[in-house]
Amino acid sequence: MDPTLRARLQRIVGPTHVIHDPETRASYETDWTRRFSGTAAFVVRPADTSQVARVLQCCREAGVPLVPQGGNTGLVGGSVPRSGEGVLSLRRLDTIEDFDPVAGEVTVGAGVTLERLQQHVRPAGWDVGVDLASRASATIGGMVATNAGGVRVIRYGPMRHQLIGLEAVLADGAILSRLPGLLKDNTGYDLPGLLAGSEGTLAVITRVRLRLIPNRPARAVALIGLPSVAAALEIVRAVRAAAPTLEAAEVFFPEGLALVLRHTGLRAPFARPYPCYLLLECAGATDPAPALAALLEPLVDPAAALLATDRPDRDRLWAYRERHTEAISAEGIPHKLDVTLPIGRLAQFEREVRSHLAALAPSARPILFGHAGDGNLHVNLLGLPPDDETADDAVLRLVASLGGSISAEHGIGIAKKPWLHLTRSPADLHAMQAIKRALDPAGILNPGVIFDLDHTAPAPDHLP
Repeated sequence: MDPTLRARLQRIVGPTHVIHDPETRASYETDWTRRFSGTAAFVVRPADTSQVARVLQCCREAGVPLVPQGGNTGLVGGSVPRSGEGVLSLRRLDTIEDFDPVAGEVTVGAGVTLERLQQHVRPAGWDVGVDLASRASATIGGMVATNAGGVRVIRYGPMRHQLIGLEAVLADGAILSRLPGLLKDNTGYDLPGLLAGSEGTLAVITRVRLRLIPNRPARAVALIGLPSVAAALEIVRAVRAAAPTLEAAEVFFPEGLALVLRHTGLRAPFARPYPCYLLLECAGATDPAPALAALLEPLVDPAAALLATDRPDRDRLWAYRERHTEAISAEGIPHKLDVTLPIGRLAQFEREVRSHLAALAPSARPILFGHAGDGNLHVNLLGLPPDDETADDAVLRLVASLGGSISAEHGIGIAKKPWLHLTRSPADLHAMQAIKRALDPAGILNPGVIFDLDHTAPAPDHLP
């Protein structure tokens, strides 16, 4: 690390928050999958927006690119260094402020974890619209930067839908402030909406203003064994039409369940295995269990259905689904392909992706699970070398051929760059690159993520 730059950064954030020791840097240099890693020039940990702005100014002047990082729970290599960049850790931006229990809104530092925010607002009768299994480590800033989805999208939408306003620092150190944020404000471009999902390539998000949802403590969870994804989708359709309390509709399969049982020691939920499992959760001000039970009674075999209302029993049923990720990681380094399909083609994709993989990569062990209500499946491939992308290519091309998206909620990062053109036209790519050049002309913010920026590339010929 350049001594002059080190001294400047230490004056901004303090000597203990500029990390250059290899052992201390290590936890910032590898992502959650362990598939993507690199060596950071340094790790710098500012404490507030002003320090972030000054750090960016210094690094821009020195020509040193930065990788913004929250909880480092990313799965596509977009939050770790690749070519000697510095890591800009936002974990110290961890204040919760201006909580308005009347409006149901709160301003949150980028480094606040989802779990901590949930614990802060729930006693006042509110909750966060997005929930996911990595809640203990995923940060709010990272969730906005990747437009995280999770298990409640069917009812509340992804992170962008929770966003009222934000504060962010541009590549030149200028501070963009749309705080406190208003529910109704159509003054000019929706810059917060643009930054949500930009994966740290356009600006560094430092604070966000979120709308909250009413906390609904009365909950019921059902786990159902079924013959197919098509059967699961039919039940989701019926419950969704009749039960506005539906918050989650999750699917998983016998190979994933077997992995979870082996890794966790949990007992099998049913006396025999089923080709597909559907987990539903309904939540309301009053107990939704009677209505859910009445809906399911004519649709499912009683021997293949469990219903839970008490918190320990609900958590036990959720564990069969939520502990897939840790069980998969315990088996090896997976290829994680987070994709979304039109709902009507989800069953077709589940069948065809298995047959494609069996023919092309027989050594691959596909473990699928996901969100049936919004068409999002997580295709996890075990048994493949980390750098062999033959199977990845087949899966993503199949997704594109069925009218889906190669990324539902994890982002593009560096893992999916080669396939971005499958679902984004030349005009789309040109527009995104033009925005990147305008906001980060020196290319210091997360370079190489989403696409490799060619500063000499002309517009596509067919553009007006």
